[in-house]
Amino acid sequence: MSEAILSVENVTLRFGGLTALSDLSLTLGRGELAGVIGPNGAGKTSLFNVLTGVYPVDNGELRAFGRSLAGLKPFEIARLGVVRTFQNIRLFKELTVLDNVRVALHARQAPSLAATLLDRPSAQKSEDRMRAQALHLLSRLDLSARALERAGGLPYGEQKRLEIARALAAEPRVLLLDEPAAGMNPSESAWLKDTIRALRGEFGLSILLIEHDMSVVMDLCERLIVLDHGQKIAEGAPEVVRKDPRVLEAYLGTKKNEKKAAS
Repeated sequence: MSEAILSVENVTLRFGGLTALSDLSLTLGRGELAGVIGPNGAGKTSLFNVLTGVYPVDNGELRAFGRSLAGLKPFEIARLGVVRTFQNIRLFKELTVLDNVRVALHARQAPSLAATLLDRPSAQKSEDRMRAQALHLLSRLDLSARALERAGGLPYGEQKRLEIARALAAEPRVLLLDEPAAGMNPSESAWLKDTIRALRGEFGLSILLIEHDMSVVMDLCERLIVLDHGQKIAEGAPEVVRKDPRVLEAYLGTKKNEKKAAS
């Protein structure tokens, strides 16, 4: 694997008596496209939450680009270049599709108030540039025709694509995608796989994604990390992971079913 730019080292996360992540270690290489899979409650979204500063860990260390993430707030981690989308969509639903992306660009690129007041032509050029960038990102996610529509009125699958466009506006180096194919039909999922591959190269991204659609992760990801009850139970190429007995048991309850059949 290439140089690790994101690392999770012996991380444990507890909520009272519940252990969401248990002594978990994993890495993401530069330019890699990897997936995190596991049954419901396996700890997948908890992993993204600790990586982006939503939850502090109880034990262990998180690092990005060689820097510890301990104590950093979510916006500070995003400024470092670790940016995510969410399983539960968090768009500004009353704003237009275009303005949702412009908000993210403003957070990253907007001139200061003083610069705006003292140099209005420069400020206008900045606004024009950000509008053009936003339109380009919407084009890449096949949302140009929706630019002036209210974001909350989009079909669910298109809202997921808008979240990706908005995440790209934050200029990530590492992109964490939480169930990007949710709500998409097979044709849309196929389009999304091609788009994610293209975006990785175009934007120089390293991508870690959570996805329940096995046809997506098996075809898209170069490496899979499998979680169950907050622990890593398997890791490797998709064709290897899919045959792992521990993975089959976690998803299908293989051993439990065998015991029932024998009784």
